Amino acid sequence: MNQVTGQEFIYGMSAVGAGIAMIAGIGPGIGQGIAAGYAASAVGHNPGAKSDITSTMLLGQAVAETTGLYGFAVAIILMFVKPFK
Repeated sequence: MNQVTGQEFIYGMSAVGAGIAMIAGIGPGIGQGIAAGYAASAVGHNPGAKSDITSTMLLGQAVAETTGLYGFAVAIILMFVKPFK
């Protein structure tokens, strides 16, 4: 039976942590879909305000996407920055 060294254990836990960090992409995806649906509904109710609704929606989606990007950055760091050299 092979023993797992401390270094191998840390590499494995880094991979697990990267996977967990990518779960952060679920929230922005759901939120952006809901925002786009409400924006489409608002444009349907008031077509004259299309540009205002679109700009507000895009700003909100950009802010919401930062959470997913931070999770992705953490995952990349955990996967490719090795603590032992």
